[in-house]
Amino acid sequence: MFGNAYCYPGYFASGRERFGKGKPNCNRRSGRGWGDEQRTPRGDIKFILLALLAEEPRYGYQLIKELENRYSGFYRPSPGSVYPTLQLLEEGGYLTSEQVEGKRVYTITDSGRELLAGRDTPVDFAGRGERSPELNQLKEAMTELGSAVMQVARSNNLDRASRVKEILHRAKREIYTILAEE
Repeated sequence: MFGNAYCYPGYFASGRERFGKGKPNCNRRSGRGWGDEQRTPRGDIKFILLALLAEEPRYGYQLIKELENRYSGFYRPSPGSVYPTLQLLEEGGYLTSEQVEGKRVYTITDSGRELLAGRDTPVDFAGRGERSPELNQLKEAMTELGSAVMQVARSNNLDRASRVKEILHRAKREIYTILAEE
C-alpha cells in the first residue's frame, strides 16, 4: 500500500512517477490514485472505530455495517482492516472486549476516549455519506447492471456472454472518454 492508493510500484506507474516524489500514480487516466477522494486516509480507521465505540459497544460486523450505512454504501471497510485494528487498539488499552452470545463485543476505555479527544480534527460523519441523488442513482444503476451480467453468466450461453462482454467493453471506453474530458 502506498499512500492512499493500493497498487504495486511500476505496475501502472511510469518510471518517473514511481521513483519521483509523492505517491505513485496508479490511475493512468486521471493522474490520481484509485479513489483517493473517497478512500479513508491510512490511520483514520482507528479513530473512526473509536468514535463509533464511544457511542455504544459493538462487535466487529456491527462496526462494518454501521460505517457502510453512514457512508450511504459508498464505503465499506474490509474485515481485514477492521479486525486487526480492533486487536491493536485492545492491545494498546484503548478498548476492551468480551464474549457476549458468541460475539466479541468491544467497548472503548478511558484511554481510548483520551486518544480520540486528543486528535487534531474530530471524527465527523456528517456529510461524508451524503451524496447527490445522481450519485446514488449511479450506484443503483451499477448494481442493477452487475445483476444483469451475472444472469447472463449463469445462463452458461457463450454467445450471449460474448455479446455482453462487447457491450461492457464499449461502455468502459465511453466512460473513459467522459473521464478524459476533465
